[in-house]
Amino acid sequence: MGLSHAYPDAFGQFASFPRQTIWDGVVVRALHGEHATLALVELAPNSVVPEHSHPNEQVGVLVRGSIKRFRIGGESREIQPGDTWRIRGGVPHEVETGPEGALAVELWSPPREDWEQLEREEPRPTGWPPPDPES
Repeated sequence: MGLSHAYPDAFGQFASFPRQTIWDGVVVRALHGEHATLALVELAPNSVVPEHSHPNEQVGVLVRGSIKRFRIGGESREIQPGDTWRIRGGVPHEVETGPEGALAVELWSPPREDWEQLEREEPRPTGWPPPDPES
């Protein structure tokens, strides 16, 4: 496996992972395993993920915000929190977020080794999960 960034062996916090900008307004914090990459994906308001494809299968769930148009292959739909998606490797897809942006948790298999060369920004709070009101 070519991923060199050090991650915890068992437990960690997304807030402690470096941010990586994939496209303008689209930032990921990725946890790379031997067979998959799990990422918290932060999409700015009204951001666009242009049409692209990759060999990795991709599955995800929207945690917060909205995606006003998510197109996978020839099918498009609006995505709300709790909605899920699955993209087979090699299938073109694109996304447009709504005015509040979006936060998703996504998994890719095999791991996103192509992200290894992306610049890493300093970690900072994610805003998710929300702070415990009891603390």
